Amino acid sequence: MKIHEYQAKELFKKAGISVNEGQVASDLSQAQSIARELGFPVVLKVQVLVGGRGKAGGIKLVSDEFELKKAFGDLKTLRIKGYPVDVILIAKAVNIKEEIYLAITIDNIKSDIVLIVSRAGGIEIEETAKTNPEKIHKFYFERQKTIDSSRWNAFVKNIFPDQKSQDQIKDFAGKLLKVFLEDDCSLAEINPLVIDSQGNWWAIDAKINLDDNALFRHPDIQMMRDYKYEDKDEIEAKELGLSLVKLDGNIGCIVNGAGLAMATTDVIKLSGGDPANFLDVGGSSSPEKMIKALQIILRNTKVKAILINIFGGITRCDDIAKGILAAKGQLNIYVPLVVRLTGTKLSSY
Repeated sequence: MKIHEYQAKELFKKAGISVNEGQVASDLSQAQSIARELGFPVVLKVQVLVGGRGKAGGIKLVSDEFELKKAFGDLKTLRIKGYPVDVILIAKAVNIKEEIYLAITIDNIKSDIVLIVSRAGGIEIEETAKTNPEKIHKFYFERQKTIDSSRWNAFVKNIFPDQKSQDQIKDFAGKLLKVFLEDDCSLAEINPLVIDSQGNWWAIDAKINLDDNALFRHPDIQMMRDYKYEDKDEIEAKELGLSLVKLDGNIGCIVNGAGLAMATTDVIKLSGGDPANFLDVGGSSSPEKMIKALQIILRNTKVKAILINIFGGITRCDDIAKGILAAKGQLNIYVPLVVRLTGTKLSSY
């Protein structure tokens, strides 16, 4: 799950991370009131859960009421990657001396949490990683939940030669780690973490991605969810106890168990096909579950055929078969079904 910048800043602030003050506004009068309270200059930043807002003109620095009125109006008319702008963050401007990139995420290949830091922070950090990878520094936690000072000191001295900067980056890294672990994040990122003209450090941007599987532990964070950026079919499937991930192909897949589902999509690709989805109906099955699964897949007009591949264990083959037959009577199944059933209760139906 992704949350907006202003929401991520709330979590940062709660952990003691210094952020530049700001509030969101949905109309001009709110924006004017916030700007007057903060004092000009202020930065206007559209709040959308897609990348590229800066390049799309979604961030503007304004120095007075006249500029604010024009900039706010321009931003409200934007559509960024097809999404409208509902709210705009009005934040106190910072006189930036240096921009730093700081993030904590998961390295799936190494099965470890990794902190990434670079003194080449800003909107071109992805390009920096490609063209100047030596400017990107990684610190692995090696299964620990704290910063190992014996390794950290040598690591950070290569990036920040002065003691003050070493102390500041360790402070921010420790607090960012607190957010990452306590809120069950898959990514906690500050880009940029800036040093202002007075030498103060500020997180002037915030990005957090959260582990969906851990949201039950965080009802307060779950309330931050903005559903318009999520696929309606995937949300419905989750509510029904199904695991759905949409893909770009034209062969619908209904399988039980994540392992078999991944193997099935691999087999389709190796055979020259292109899967339209990953849909797992595993667990204690019922005919109604199969009807709902077919109903969701058939909404995808790209689907030209559906492969049902069931290895019955807890999921009973007779329940799957009953569900398929019931679906044929209730739904307009306009594409061929290819069904493979083996396992529990196969011979009882």
